[in-house]
Amino acid sequence: MITLPELAHYSTDFPDPAQALTEPNGLLAFGGDLSVERLENAYRRGIFPWFSANEPILWWSPDPRGVLPLDALYISKTTRKWLNKSQHSITINHAFDAVITACAAIPRGPIVHDDGSIVENGTWITQTMVNAYQSLHKAKLAHSIEIWDPSGQLVGGLYGIGLNGVFCGESMFHTQANTSKLAFIALVHHMQQYNGAFIDCQMQNPYLASMGVIEVSRHDYLKQLHSATDMVMPSDMWQPQGIIL
Repeated sequence: MITLPELAHYSTDFPDPAQALTEPNGLLAFGGDLSVERLENAYRRGIFPWFSANEPILWWSPDPRGVLPLDALYISKTTRKWLNKSQHSITINHAFDAVITACAAIPRGPIVHDDGSIVENGTWITQTMVNAYQSLHKAKLAHSIEIWDPSGQLVGGLYGIGLNGVFCGESMFHTQANTSKLAFIALVHHMQQYNGAFIDCQMQNPYLASMGVIEVSRHDYLKQLHSATDMVMPSDMWQPQGIIL
């Protein structure tokens, strides 16, 4: 039987990430809310929310952690050829709401509820999550990268949390081939231009591994995170702007 700490609504504190379960990997606590204050505190401590509709809010800090050192990005020859021909344009924070809405619409596979019912094409980005991250965006903590085709249509992008020298990626989408990859490459380029530290990818997967994402222990990740969040970054880092690779 799994026993988890329940977060109180009157406090934004979290348990020590070292107390997270090994199975399921990284599950730390449940409850609380998705206020700006709680979410900022969570990300600064290496914790993030991840839950489905009809579940309580679940908080995670997995071990190992997927991270991308900014000098470790790998771009294949095929992708480089595509980039050289691409006529897409790239912006930052021009269409956050549209990006998170597009990410939320991506089918994430079936969800099995406690009563045995199955909901096809579920998403973990519930409307509650969308609302919370829109509030984070208004607080200048959540940011988006947008990819536009030559006709001006939004065809790819990603969003996440920027905390000084680290960007904590949350989700990405594409409606044209390679455009989510382009958004990721653009994010790395932008972080490099501002001398950031690394990108937090939460959990590694084959796609991210192919781009250079590595796994580090939670202990090492938290050390890197604390150093990165102590960095002083230029005030214009996340101002709406265009990116040229």
